Amino acid sequence: MTQKIYNFAAGPAVLPRPVLEEAQRDLLALPETGMSVLEMSHRSRTIEHIIQSAEEDIRKLAAIPDNYRILFLQGGASLQFSMVPMNLLLAGGKADHIVTGGFAKLAFQDAQRVGQINLAGSTESEGFVRVPDQDELVLDPAADYLHLTTNNTIFGTEWKIEPQSGQVPLVADASSNIFSKPIDVSKYGLIYAGAQKNLGAAGVTLVIIREDLLERSPPSLPAMLNYNTHVKGNSAYNTPPVFAVYILGLVIKWLIGQGGLGTMAQRNGEKARLLYRAIDSLEFYRGHALTPHRSNMNVTFRLPTEELEAQFVKDATEAGLAELKGHRSVGGIRASIYNAFPREGVEALVSFMQEFERTRG
Repeated sequence: MTQKIYNFAAGPAVLPRPVLEEAQRDLLALPETGMSVLEMSHRSRTIEHIIQSAEEDIRKLAAIPDNYRILFLQGGASLQFSMVPMNLLLAGGKADHIVTGGFAKLAFQDAQRVGQINLAGSTESEGFVRVPDQDELVLDPAADYLHLTTNNTIFGTEWKIEPQSGQVPLVADASSNIFSKPIDVSKYGLIYAGAQKNLGAAGVTLVIIREDLLERSPPSLPAMLNYNTHVKGNSAYNTPPVFAVYILGLVIKWLIGQGGLGTMAQRNGEKARLLYRAIDSLEFYRGHALTPHRSNMNVTFRLPTEELEAQFVKDATEAGLAELKGHRSVGGIRASIYNAFPREGVEALVSFMQEFERTRG
């Protein structure tokens, strides 16, 4: 296929072209090793170096304080829905969750299977068109932690400022907007993110945890579900997802080379504004999220009818604009424009939207 395809998928999502080219070039054999990274022992010095370099570059990129540990785990963000309460809930303790979308709700439900989890706030009754304001939250100052989802992939909303939790550790599922903008890691007790949206390929989950919280993990936990196991094993207690970590490391180097998180925030903001302006300027389209709460990563909108939405997706795909169908649970249109998504792809979508409205409106 020679036609240029713009991939708007929510995840696994578009990767930086230089990362793909480097991985392709070195797939048969990493320089000076004679072997593919897919073939190497996870105990080899080369793989240990890949994991260590990825951690060092993440610390550099996000200015992560020394009292935080970085882990590369498996099971996706979905496993963290359970691991977080298993490790951070104290005996007889409780935690608060804010539900602002589909994955936030799943995290809440899984955590409830582990211990006492209270609903601190939710916008489900409004169709998840926004995130709650601080004064709407019912927070327990004695909670073991407060959990939120920083960006809601399905509904297209994003926390612009994290909620204030006082002395209660803040825990965040940042899967769909991590490293899309500067982040003050010191405000959080734990951050986790599946890699397949902004960080790399599917198969590895990044966990950043403050060291003092490691003391909470009960020794009765199964080894693979205990954060301390993976800290002591340098993310290689068992065979880690080596290739996924390798790709993640390349993406982090690419982000540093692009100018860091401030540069990415500027680019992402420009791309999102371009697309939202098109939605707002054409009566044919209707954005889902309320304006102050709109995501810079996942732009969701509707057309007048479901039939037109289906036609929009079909015609867009034929025009080289792929994966624009909204999540199966809500329908509509969703354009995911993560860090690696090029501005010219957004411009192509805007042009398509204008022409589709002209011919179908």
